[in-house]
Amino acid sequence: MTDHDTGDNGNKGLHKDADGPHARALMALERRNRLRSLQPRLGIDFASNDYLALASSPELASAAQHALSRGVAVGSGGSRLLRGNTREHEALETEAAAHFGSEAALFFGGGFVANSALFAALPQRGDLIIYDALIHASAHDGISASRAEAVEVPHNNAQAIEDAIQSWRRSDGLGQVWIAIETIYSMDGDKAPLDDLVGLADHHDAMLMLDEAHATGILGPDGRGLGAHLEGRDNIISLHTCGKALGVMGALVTGPKMLLDFMINRSRPFIYATAPSPLVAALVRVSLMLSKADPGRRKKLHALIAHAGEKLKLLEGVTVTSSPIQPIIVGTDVRALQLAEAMQAQGFDIRAVRPPTVPEGTARLRITLTLNATSDDVDRLVVALQTSLADLAA
Repeated sequence: MTDHDTGDNGNKGLHKDADGPHARALMALERRNRLRSLQPRLGIDFASNDYLALASSPELASAAQHALSRGVAVGSGGSRLLRGNTREHEALETEAAAHFGSEAALFFGGGFVANSALFAALPQRGDLIIYDALIHASAHDGISASRAEAVEVPHNNAQAIEDAIQSWRRSDGLGQVWIAIETIYSMDGDKAPLDDLVGLADHHDAMLMLDEAHATGILGPDGRGLGAHLEGRDNIISLHTCGKALGVMGALVTGPKMLLDFMINRSRPFIYATAPSPLVAALVRVSLMLSKADPGRRKKLHALIAHAGEKLKLLEGVTVTSSPIQPIIVGTDVRALQLAEAMQAQGFDIRAVRPPTVPEGTARLRITLTLNATSDDVDRLVVALQTSLADLAA
């Protein structure tokens, strides 16, 4: 080995990089208490989106074994438009369309890519996207890639959407309006005013894009989401993630067949990506079947949510939601980190969420209620929260 092949050369590169823009950016994040790092799973689960505890369930483990035994492949080997399209993908999409009540469904490898692909592909030049201020980061990425105009409106403010549409029309906006919302918001756990928004979409001949990520599997009939009664309409397109309550991974876009055919032809993340694992598609099929056939998990989860609500509402300054997502907003990044560390030290896996994921001044603990925890766990959690919040205030 020559001198040029030793580790010294690499170390010089590392030292140089330590003074570079990436290192400076990381140090700036650290100074602001916003440096992220990967942490192991420790303690009782109050952090995941595995709401129905399906991810490690014997039902899905058995389904995986059965799928492998009947020859379902682990990998797809190519994009859907090449040789990556399999019977499992097509069967899932057919069954998903029937389950959710839509004309068609399209399966993507992840919720982030599916959501960003929607906004990048469907709204066209001359159109207008109106999006809620608290919508998912994936939607923001898709909107940034879109050729359409875009307007952000205050959270859950139907009148602001109405005003934005009217203002755009007065300024000679002639294209299609796309209204983008989450049915359950991922960081606040509150619900969108769906009835008002559907009325707006109908009145203005607009498309309503429903991100059901945190509703699919747990809300609506058979866990079909808060917009279940709207599926099948020609002005509704929905995103149903498969890696949260459904316990697997991937995402299903449901809506008019013509729009999904357009995505097959024009959505770069769909066209050029390797198709999702056929095994995963087979497991999502089983998860959808369980969602319909076994309402017991949902009933148990909603009982846990109600129990937690009764306990959490006793804590000063905490606003309880009717969803599995319970935010404990403490304001500053430092306080959120300190509170998370205190809870973790007592055996609860809870993570701090800081800007830019949430608005400035609203750093928080994002507590999620899943069937990986019991009502006794919730009781102990609330006691620990009460003590830790008092210690922070002291």
